[in-house]
Parts: sequence; structure tokens; C-alpha cells
Amino acid sequence: CMNYMFPGSYAWGNFGVLAVGIWAIVQRDSLDAIVMFLTGLLLTVLTDIIHISVFYPPNEYLTDVKRFSMGMAIFSLLLKPVSCYLVYRMYRERGGE
Repeated sequence: CMNYMFPGSYAWGNFGVLAVGIWAIVQRDSLDAIVMFLTGLLLTVLTDIIHISVFYPPNEYLTDVKRFSMGMAIFSLLLKPVSCYLVYRMYRERGGE
């Protein structure tokens, strides 16, 4: 659905952070992985806000597929602060200061 809505940087950024997140979960003793994951999440919050605000279509071009795609992007953006908090707690559990 996002293929024609957002540029490729939106998907690459979010999937890149997902890959770093998987790395952070697998490497339980690595503090660098969790810091990179938290930094990536915070960065994608900013870039998601920019992508949604720039590429939101006007009402006359808003189809059901576009509305669903934007709704999921906004929902993902709303869940990212919760993810940041949980990742920060994992950082503290692993010995971060």
C-alpha cells in the first residue's frame, strides 16, 4: 500500500530500524546494539512526522487504500514512543547509565 504513497526512504528507514532491533534482541549482552536501536527509533519518529506531513494527499485524491495506508503510518508513529520507552528500559537493564 505504501509503494506509491511514500518514497523509498520511509520503508528503508523503518525496515532498517527493525533489522537493528532484531540484532539488539538477539545480542543480549551488547549495549551498542540497544543504543543503535534506540537512536534509530528516535530518528524514525522525526522522519515519519516529516514523511506524513509532506506526503499526505489532499481530500479529493484520498482513496480507501491511501486512507488505510496513512492510518497505519500514523498508528505506527503513535506506537513509537511506547517502543522507545520499552527499549530504554532494556538499555537500563543491560547496564546503561
